[in-house]
Amino acid sequence: METPVLGGPVRERPGTVTAILSVIGYVAVLGVFLVPEFAALFPELTRGQVDFLTHAIAAVNTLTIISLSLGWYWIRSGNVQKHATAMVTSFVLILVFLGMYLPRVAGGGTKYFVGPDPAYYAYLIMLAIHIALSILAVPVVLYAIVLGLTHTPEELRTQTPHKKVGRVAAGSWLLSLILGVVTYLLLNHIYDSTFEAAQAIVFIPL
Repeated sequence: METPVLGGPVRERPGTVTAILSVIGYVAVLGVFLVPEFAALFPELTRGQVDFLTHAIAAVNTLTIISLSLGWYWIRSGNVQKHATAMVTSFVLILVFLGMYLPRVAGGGTKYFVGPDPAYYAYLIMLAIHIALSILAVPVVLYAIVLGLTHTPEELRTQTPHKKVGRVAAGSWLLSLILGVVTYLLLNHIYDSTFEAAQAIVFIPL
């Protein structure tokens, strides 16, 4: 990506753009948990549809892990073009994830882990870290993406904190995704679970 994709106000105020996008993302996700009127905009899902979206979300997250890992490898190898392509692909995959996650949460239900205590506590710890990182990483990831789309490779190296921010963004994003996939496997494939239809809840694990 030798020339910026975006310019104008986005290039001039990347911090402001990041803040606006972060707020939009937080409002969308929190809305399905905390605002019944917003959640009601999504159709009610059958158990089969819930399971399908759950598996599809895990598949998308796995692809994102691969894409992020390749992006990290390529930038360390000095291949800026491939790195940029991988990171943009990762961002697009996260938008696909959100397109499935919001209706899954709003119209689906929640699964509760059923298994031995050591596995249960490990599951809860990993889930808590996954959720915390997924929340905290949003502005950092968005800032890295906005900088990448509005500056040339030379500008990113010499005029912006993209390298430092990118490390934090990719690291936290990657760890969050890995833990999300691990908790998905524990809940859906390795151990048993119980299912409860959608209602007013705070968090829904994968």
